[in-house]
Amino acid sequence: MSRAEQPSRRTVLTAAVVAAVTGGAGQASAATGPGAAELSGGTPARPAPAATPGRPIDYRAWTTYADWHSGTAAGVRVQAGARPGVTIAAPAGTTDYTDPHTGTTASWEYATWTSPLHRLTVPATEAVASWNADTPPGTWIQAELSGGYSDGTQTPWYVMGRWAAGDQDIRRTSVDGQTDGRSSVWTDTFAVDDPSTGLRLVSYRLRLTLYRRPGTRLTPVVRRLGAMASDIPDRFTVPATTPGGPARELDVPRYSQEIHKGQYPEYDNGGEAWCSPTSSQMIIEYWGGRLTPEQLSWVDPSYADPQVDHAARYTYDHQYKGCGNWPFNAAYAATFPGLQGVVTRLASLTDLETLIAAGIPAITSQSFLKDELTGAGYGTSGHLMTVIGFTADGDIVANDPASPDDEAVRRVYARREFENIWLRTKRYNASGKVVSGTGGVCYLYFPACPTPRQRRALAAVGVR
Repeated sequence: MSRAEQPSRRTVLTAAVVAAVTGGAGQASAATGPGAAELSGGTPARPAPAATPGRPIDYRAWTTYADWHSGTAAGVRVQAGARPGVTIAAPAGTTDYTDPHTGTTASWEYATWTSPLHRLTVPATEAVASWNADTPPGTWIQAELSGGYSDGTQTPWYVMGRWAAGDQDIRRTSVDGQTDGRSSVWTDTFAVDDPSTGLRLVSYRLRLTLYRRPGTRLTPVVRRLGAMASDIPDRFTVPATTPGGPARELDVPRYSQEIHKGQYPEYDNGGEAWCSPTSSQMIIEYWGGRLTPEQLSWVDPSYADPQVDHAARYTYDHQYKGCGNWPFNAAYAATFPGLQGVVTRLASLTDLETLIAAGIPAITSQSFLKDELTGAGYGTSGHLMTVIGFTADGDIVANDPASPDDEAVRRVYARREFENIWLRTKRYNASGKVVSGTGGVCYLYFPACPTPRQRRALAAVGVR
């Protein structure tokens, strides 16, 4: 659970422009279980068309050999194989980066890849980028977004994340304070500052910068890069849906964040705030992802479920000072062999039913008062939990990490209550103030080679 009933980071958009990697502080851009059995077989998922007709959500990703060749490259090459990606070939240049969280300045070779222009079928007020990459020691990546406004003008290049799988070279970080006076980035989300003006994002490009230490042949490999853009209307309530399928419950491991209270407070004050990495680890292990004893050797051996501590450390955003950065969690999941991770929005509980029927659980983000979700026993300004199934009556079966122990993690929540707290964009907090809701945000982790049924289910919710 995230800081119960404190202001969500997504309600605050700051005003300063931030530094480029190549130019110091001051610019917005750089100058340059049952699941495990389904990890093999099939073919890699194809990229999505712009959006599924009638959905207020546009998710687009670049994943295929043809996708990567469609972009503009400076120093990168396309790596073929079952999961094509981009890597450094001959660096485009060298730059210095001063890590704001350590004060260390180091030189890095870099290369860039820029996507073609993607024209949105849904003019958007928000966008969230996500990526899947391997970053061996001595390497890291930066993801950026630049968009076109509905009035014909352009945003700057906004940094959407500086990321490495490890934490020995740079500190994984979002970049605060990016704005052009009409849109801003707060942690992981691009947002139009005042949607009531009618201003919208109508197109965008994504840019990758791949970094490595000079003289090494090691290179990052980026295998998926995409963004979810959406224009979810302001709403305190959403229409009720009718249960659409038979009962099904997926056998997802159960982990409590609460048993980790006080552990490693340098990662967002310990386990009480670890809802996101705890949920991520549950689904990673559902698909067969496992950490080795060597990977877990840094964790105090007296701690139960050390993999949750590991997930917290390796999703931690040093600028946000928390483990709830959405794309950092998806990227962490994709460091496990055979897994992909994306951040998107779903339009309804029907979308969740489609995924569950295909064996794909989802991590949902919601905020609510204590009396708005019967049986939860708490209120929160932002919390992640894992939807693992539906009862015969259509109620939600969730693994809720905000539980006193692992055994108590499985919960059943009323359908109507859950869909409203998850899909709304406006709500009243405990002080009676109007604050934001997440509007259906979720993380989806799924096999790199989905089965045909899984591909159809993902395509039905706009993910390919």
